[in-house]
Formats: sequence, C-alpha cells, structure tokens
Amino acid sequence: MKVQKTNAARILDREKVAYSLIPYNVDEEHLDAVHVAAELGQDISCVFKTLVLKGDRTGHFVCVIPGDKEVDLKMAAKASGNKSCSLIPMKELLPTTGYIRGGCSPVGMKKAFPTYIHSTCQELEEMYVSAGMRGLQFKISPSDLIKVTKATVCPLF
Repeated sequence: MKVQKTNAARILDREKVAYSLIPYNVDEEHLDAVHVAAELGQDISCVFKTLVLKGDRTGHFVCVIPGDKEVDLKMAAKASGNKSCSLIPMKELLPTTGYIRGGCSPVGMKKAFPTYIHSTCQELEEMYVSAGMRGLQFKISPSDLIKVTKATVCPLF
C-alpha cells in the first residue's frame, strides 16, 4: 500500500526527525484514538490525540494527551498561562489548524500554536500521533515530537 506523504511528514523530513508512517483503516463512525489504537494493535497509553483549545488570555493552544484520557481544562489553562480555556468548536478546527477531526496532527498546523504534551509521554520509547490525515499515524520518539513542536511537557489530566 503506497502511503501518501502529508505536509506534517514533509516538515519532519525537513527537520531531519526520525519517524514511521503507519496506515490504519478508518471508520468514519469511530474517529477516536481508542479505535485508532485498536486498529494499530497498540496499547492506548501510547496513542495520543491532539486537542485544540482556546484560552482567555493567550488564544489558541494545543494539548497532546493519551487517547483514552480527557484533558483537565483547569490544568491546561494553568499550563498555558490562562485563567480559563475550552476546546474549540469542531467547525473551527479546519479553519484554525488546516486539519479535520480524526486527522489533526500537532505537527504542521497553519500556525505554530503553543503545544503541551502530557508528561506520560516521557515514559515511552515511541508514541503515535496523527500524521495529518485520517488513516495515517506517526510513530515517533516523544523527545523528537517535543523538539519539533517546541512543546512543554506537563500534567494535563
């Protein structure tokens, strides 16, 4: 199966970051990370989802957390220097990031938003995040993802 390179993959290539592109079968009814982990045959603790939030002070920012967890909005607000924050409405995802639900990568958004990755990533040798389209994941070392996204590692739930 020929895997199409995404813009996010080209960014990783340009930054000389090692990664693997891992395709999986998309189920339009189940776009969540739990389904993706099952398709990949991976433990959900290493399959991370990318969430886009908006803070009351700093504007948009990104949280990358294990796929079966929910972001704690108070912790995310504190980490990002906000008093409060909320997930952006789904209809704002594409115009804000350039990505659609189920294919939102922390790499290569329209703008480089501040990024926060949950601290459990540091316990992993490799993690999975969206490669920028439904049906394709990056397998990447947490340290490389942190470096390329200039992320802050912190508790988010």
